[in-house]
Amino acid sequence: MRNAYPIIVLTTLITILGTVYLNSATGQNKPTYKPTGEEASLVGTISFAGVPPEPRQIDMSADPICETVNPESATLPTEDVIVTDGKLANVFIYVRAGDPLDAYLFDAPSTEVTLEHKGCRYVPHMLGMQTEQTLKILNSDPTTHNTHPTPKNNREWNQSQMPGAVIEQRFASPELFIPIRDNQHPWERAYVAVFSHPFFAVSNKDGGYRIAGLPPGQYTIVAWHEKYGEQKIEIAVGSREQKTLDFTFKPAAN
Repeated sequence: MRNAYPIIVLTTLITILGTVYLNSATGQNKPTYKPTGEEASLVGTISFAGVPPEPRQIDMSADPICETVNPESATLPTEDVIVTDGKLANVFIYVRAGDPLDAYLFDAPSTEVTLEHKGCRYVPHMLGMQTEQTLKILNSDPTTHNTHPTPKNNREWNQSQMPGAVIEQRFASPELFIPIRDNQHPWERAYVAVFSHPFFAVSNKDGGYRIAGLPPGQYTIVAWHEKYGEQKIEIAVGSREQKTLDFTFKPAAN
């Protein structure tokens, strides 16, 4: 019995150290960020230099209902490259790294992120969300759809979706650009990026984007396009600053 006490002390110490290490590794010891009123914002425009590729047309003939609900299906272009007046849509702009990200946790919003089957297409084509935020998938078409994300770091799932049905799912881990497909309608494709923070945006049809609520500090900002890859830049933002950051993509050299 005289030797039991050191063993108990050693076991307790190992347990405490293990808990401290686990909390440090998972970020549980970091405080949750609370807005101070000193946050900055990032705005900009995504441009396309050169001649954009000819749009590829979508063939919806595999499902006559899709052709019925979408009379323009024979002339609809795919969504991988959308250029309007020299501005590029569907570019994902996000914070990859920064001191505030290392120092704080960021609560997931209570609001849902919506992905919709509409006109036998995914709307929107590109979307972002935070870990443990709810992704709500709607089927607004009078035909059965399928929703099938294929992540690498999260649980894969594959669900059929009757007209009017709603699917709700969450992603537990950050992961960039998870492909989402519809196994019944192979032309339907979307991407979802999952973050541990709220600092991301997708460029609209005019190429514009905005990221708000940035704590002052230094950041690595990335702009990513599914066909033209990524660009990144290091920036610093000050208290209540609105910084303009534009990106220009161009066709890959042959």
